[in-house]
Amino acid sequence: MSSIIAFQVQAVAVGWQIYNVTGSAFYLGLVGLAQFLPMFFLTLVVGYVSDRCDRRSVVWLCQLTEGLAALTLAAGSFTGWLNEQGILVLTFVLGSARAFEGPGMQALMPGLVPRELFPPAAAWTASATQMAAIFGPALGGLLYAANGTIAYAAGGLMFLLAGLLVLLIPSPSAPGEREPTTVRSVFAGIAFIRSHPVILGAISLDLFAVLLGGATALLPIYARDILATGPWGLGLLRSAPAVGALAVSLFLIRRPLRRRVGRAMFTAVAVFGLATTVFAVSISFPLSLAMLVVLGAADVVSVVIRMSLVQLETPDEMRGRVSAVNSLFIGTSNQLGEFEAGLTAAWFGTVPATLIGGIGTLVVAILWIRFFPELARKDAFDR
Repeated sequence: MSSIIAFQVQAVAVGWQIYNVTGSAFYLGLVGLAQFLPMFFLTLVVGYVSDRCDRRSVVWLCQLTEGLAALTLAAGSFTGWLNEQGILVLTFVLGSARAFEGPGMQALMPGLVPRELFPPAAAWTASATQMAAIFGPALGGLLYAANGTIAYAAGGLMFLLAGLLVLLIPSPSAPGEREPTTVRSVFAGIAFIRSHPVILGAISLDLFAVLLGGATALLPIYARDILATGPWGLGLLRSAPAVGALAVSLFLIRRPLRRRVGRAMFTAVAVFGLATTVFAVSISFPLSLAMLVVLGAADVVSVVIRMSLVQLETPDEMRGRVSAVNSLFIGTSNQLGEFEAGLTAAWFGTVPATLIGGIGTLVVAILWIRFFPELARKDAFDR
């Protein structure tokens, strides 16, 4: 939660500052690209490191790096030398660290939670994530409204706190006998996913749905130019999806998904696309908030199903490599999706770009039912 709060605070501060400095939707897209590129190029290395090294240590070192990068943003903001190029470089550093952090954290959890409790544990994880995602953007907006330096510094300190808390997690059991390092072993995660259509379908559906339907990168434009609000409004807009996600994840803790998980995932993606479409054309702040709440509620259903499928159907000795590929898909849908949103908004305008994305998400859901019938027919996690 501390790490996600820190990341959300940084996202609000970076998004608002770079748009204020440049006035360009394209630069908002470049922020997403700067976070995506290291994840793309480091995926195979990240996965292999997660399977060969102590995952707890990997996560701790990543959060230390993120904290130092955020504090550098604070120092640059305070002294006045921070420009759009400096923001993009430090965002690239943050993205590189998060590329290693995500798979390490994902691969840690199955070793701490009994298999039969994993689906509700995944919902608990989603709840904690969404609580942080609610508080983080709102805090980021308030702190940045007071002073940009304070926002960056607070994020940096919370990254460092996250690293300290990770060190308090009990050491996982020692890994079994390690296979020799070969080209085949490095690419084993990709091969495993390709041979399991249910996993491939789940993570690729999430990739294309959020890639097309994600409007997060354009929220500064909606907040300032369309909905006529300020940094506090941007914070509320960024928090709204997490409100819906938290409500649904709490429901899934009490009522875990047991049957028809494939159908539930496709339904959730369709609702996500519809909510994005309505948000695109809304000029009402309350309606926009409501659609973002619905969007987040639908997204968390997909997240819990995908997390459970990937972790439960993957052997422990391969979880790092499979989680790295999964993180690449997630990162692609989020960071590259922000770049796509900024680029299409620069070409067609903010509202048409978001509208195209929402409709595209609905088309993807329909196509994936045809491409991955095994996922559509998936009934339960254990069979």
